Amino acid sequence: MTLNSALEDLRQTTLKALTGRLQRLEYLSRLRDAAGTYTHWGLARIHGEQPAAKALAQEHRALVSKILATPVQSLLEDLEECSQHAGMPPAAYLEHLSALYLLPPDLGAAGKRHFNSVLHALSGLAKARPQGAIHPAS
Repeated sequence: MTLNSALEDLRQTTLKALTGRLQRLEYLSRLRDAAGTYTHWGLARIHGEQPAAKALAQEHRALVSKILATPVQSLLEDLEECSQHAGMPPAAYLEHLSALYLLPPDLGAAGKRHFNSVLHALSGLAKARPQGAIHPAS
C-alpha cells in the first residue's frame, strides 16, 4: 500500500530534485509523446498506469499555469539557472526546449499563444544580454 497519491509522489520525489520551473517543464514534456500520452515507468509501477498518467498530466497543466503567472524577471533567473545546469547558454537552452512537447494537449488556444509569447520574450531577452548577465546588478 502506498502512502502518497501518484501526484504527491511525483511532486515530493521526482520534481523536487529538479532545478527550476523550466527544468521541471522539460522533464514533464519528455514524459509525453506526440499523441499526448504520459508515461513514467516508476510511477506506473507503484500507482498504476492510469493514476500515473493522470498525475503527470495534472502537474504539467499546473506547471504551465505557474509559468504563465510568473514575472518575466523571475523566469529569466530560472532560465539562467536551468541553462547552467544543462551546460548551455540560455538562448540555446530555450531552443532545446522548443523541440519538445512543452504544452499539455488540453491547453486552449489562448494559453498556447500566451505561453509562446512568454517564450518569445525570454528568447529575445536572453539573446540581448551577455551570458551570465541575466541577474540585475545590485
